[in-house]
Amino acid sequence: MTNIQTIGVVGCGLMGSGIVEVAARAGFQVIVSEANQDFLQTGLHRIEQSLARAVKKGKLEEKASEAIRARIHGVVGLDAFADVDLVIEAVSENLALKQDIFSKLNAITRPDVILASNTSSISIAALAAATSRPDKVVGMHFFNPVPVMALLELVKGILTSDETLATVRAIGERMGKTPVVAKDSPGFIVNRLLIPFLLDAIRMFESGLASKEDIDTGVKLGLNHPMGPLTLADFVGLDTTLFVADVLYEEYGDPTFKAPPLLRQMVAAGLLGRKSGQGFYDWRK
Repeated sequence: MTNIQTIGVVGCGLMGSGIVEVAARAGFQVIVSEANQDFLQTGLHRIEQSLARAVKKGKLEEKASEAIRARIHGVVGLDAFADVDLVIEAVSENLALKQDIFSKLNAITRPDVILASNTSSISIAALAAATSRPDKVVGMHFFNPVPVMALLELVKGILTSDETLATVRAIGERMGKTPVVAKDSPGFIVNRLLIPFLLDAIRMFESGLASKEDIDTGVKLGLNHPMGPLTLADFVGLDTTLFVADVLYEEYGDPTFKAPPLLRQMVAAGLLGRKSGQGFYDWRK
């Protein structure tokens, strides 16, 4: 199926709102769904702010911004997805929640509609098992912030068809992304490499080897990274980092993926990084 005009996005959080924005910028009609009106309004407001910033910086004309807004339609629930041509699920990393959504989407959408997930670690095969169209289930893993980051990880499940993969690749390219393809293995490409890197930095700080500032400065200047690993962990979310680490450790049993006690303690204390206001750094300012 190549004639995709309307995209449904499930979830209007940090990732979902970004996906909605890039899809609408690319000229697609977008229907975005949230669990309740408050969550929906928060997400739509985030998109408004992002577009306003782009206009203020001269990266987007006001007229174009208005056209993008007109292509975005917010709803509560999934019933409005009956006529969409592609769905991208972008809810929290919870297998049972995602399987429930995929089962409902399977019943609501047309049989030819591709069901994609923005998951960063969950098995595409496990999501496909909740549907009667496993050949049309695929991973479309965007990176935060979605309007800025060029990468799109496409994840091919064991039953995902080549046609499905080709279609989402074309959609990603139309959104201005550079697709890379990974097999359906925990962590895919980026998180398989990133999580051990972040965990090692946390262990280094936990052991007192260096201050958080010096660890981050060392990586920024020594490896020419745009930000240090502890700052990056705050951006990713310490709860997300822990979740992915646990998935990888459970799958591979490699101590490289075993989360350090400090990370668990911080998550338990609600220190989740930038989204909660505090993580390794104080973001409340």
